[in-house]
Amino acid sequence: MAMSAQGVRRRFRRPACWGVLLAAGLLWAGVCIAQESEAPAPPPLPQGQQSLPDKQNDKSSVQATTKIKIRVTTDTDKPLANASVYVRFYISGGFLRHEKLAEMNFKTNQDGSVKVPEIPQGKILIQVIAPGWHTYGKWYDVDQAEQSIVVKLSPPTHWY
Repeated sequence: MAMSAQGVRRRFRRPACWGVLLAAGLLWAGVCIAQESEAPAPPPLPQGQQSLPDKQNDKSSVQATTKIKIRVTTDTDKPLANASVYVRFYISGGFLRHEKLAEMNFKTNQDGSVKVPEIPQGKILIQVIAPGWHTYGKWYDVDQAEQSIVVKLSPPTHWY
């Protein structure tokens, strides 16, 4: 089954052409995007006039953040120390603007509390895992600058 040199050239000719066309298309798209991003600067305003709000400035506004304090207790309201707390929240992505799910892990202190640093407001998943207690997980919709959440863990059911 030896293949001649001419057969080898025919076999690889088409994929090479497609690769060249793809590279040329990507180069052309990059040139077009670069030309669009070089928009001319607006003319200076006369003295005493204020500029109108720009739509681009509204989109680039910083997302509101929140600080959360989570307190983990047992069903009898005793603080639960050394419980694992997982906080998951969405952050805006870069490539193609997909949102990404970010996660932070904490351990509760002797008071059974955790202070979460600033995170974006919106839907937040809080999960708590402690040995000897039922695992807890719930989505919260946070829309305040500071919020306190109390999580009560219940004992596991007994297996007979």
